[in-house]
Amino acid sequence: MNARTTQTVLITGATQGLGRGIALDLAARGSTVLLHGRDPDRLEATAEEVRARAPHTEVRTFLADLGDLDQVRAMADRLRATEPRLDALVNNAVAGGGAEPLRRELSVQGHELRFAVNHLAPYVLTRALLPLLTASAPARVVNVASIGQERVDFDDVMLEEGYEGLRAYCRSKLAMIMATFELAAELDGTGVTVNTLHPAHLMDTRGVREYGLTPVVAIEEGVRPTVRLVTDPDLARTTGRYFDRFTDARAHDQAYDTEDRRRLMELTDRLVGVGVGGSA
Repeated sequence: MNARTTQTVLITGATQGLGRGIALDLAARGSTVLLHGRDPDRLEATAEEVRARAPHTEVRTFLADLGDLDQVRAMADRLRATEPRLDALVNNAVAGGGAEPLRRELSVQGHELRFAVNHLAPYVLTRALLPLLTASAPARVVNVASIGQERVDFDDVMLEEGYEGLRAYCRSKLAMIMATFELAAELDGTGVTVNTLHPAHLMDTRGVREYGLTPVVAIEEGVRPTVRLVTDPDLARTTGRYFDRFTDARAHDQAYDTEDRRRLMELTDRLVGVGVGGSA
């Protein structure tokens, strides 16, 4: 970012795992941290923990269930009404493979839950916060994706056939990456950059354990590359990139198919109710 020493950063899914780690790291650096969560008790507990670790840091909380796009929009409205600036948005909240991976779940609006939480919600939130981000420019959007990516099937986007939670997760993360590239191109020249990353492989998170996988690395391994995309001055103009941890890498081939990206964004705008040139 620029020479400002104090940044204001919104972190979604900040009450546990990677999001909590990012919040603690940024608070220790002096950033004002805006914490999002869907459980009010966990959200307040995390805010108290951040305040205890970094007493001079400002901490504010925003409650919303990202499985309900109306709540996402309401949170964005509250944030725009109360925050004078926003230097970075970290779309970290995630619905993983699930403890019952064969049970297909739906969002409040009736979309497949992982597609809704991991792709539609961050897209809606980013679009709704663009006025504040552009007014605060230079600003950054960081989308926490995954190395686990599966081709989006436009004949069955919501995975109604052959459903499995990890497959749904991998499709939603590729959709997030494709949207990252599209938004980066759209926002080129505005001072708002949009990048995405795979933070680390099999971190010690609840989602990894719930699915039955064995964690391989500590959460801190994912915190460092994510925070780098928020804070590193050398990346101030970098946009539209996918990183595997610290390495500028290549995502799934479909992410570079411009026709498929166009189809995805048209579908996404229809699903979330965005008009041409409008906001979510």
